[in-house]
Amino acid sequence: MEHIVLILGWIGIYSPIALGAIGSILGCSKAGQAAIGALLDVDSGYGRYIGVSAMPSSQTIYGIVVMLTLNRPVTVENSPGLFAIGVLVGIALLVSGIYQGKACASAIQVSKNKPEVFGISIAPAAIVEGFAVFAFVFALVLAGSV
Repeated sequence: MEHIVLILGWIGIYSPIALGAIGSILGCSKAGQAAIGALLDVDSGYGRYIGVSAMPSSQTIYGIVVMLTLNRPVTVENSPGLFAIGVLVGIALLVSGIYQGKACASAIQVSKNKPEVFGISIAPAAIVEGFAVFAFVFALVLAGSV
């Protein structure tokens, strides 16, 4: 039984990077597909579409930092805390990356037809990013108490 508890602790340490990266992959893919489609419809401004499609990649960076913060010797006493923080923050980063990609894809779609709204159209993606930052800060604060 003790081995299972220790394994859960290790899962908690590495979950933020794994789940954050999966969210970034799915989000960047969704936004990237929208950017590629937009290239067919516009004559200039390609760089901004590619830039917006990379926004969900930040969840991987947050996952790396959380993983490094949680990285410590795993014991029976700290395994439950490591598991809870790592997995829950990892899930938040995963979902955030996916939905930020959808928001970015929508921003790309609307701005290709109406370029003057490009700046305001990425605001929803920035709001979703804010929730990833909240989860990130939450993990950093709680990691000190584990």
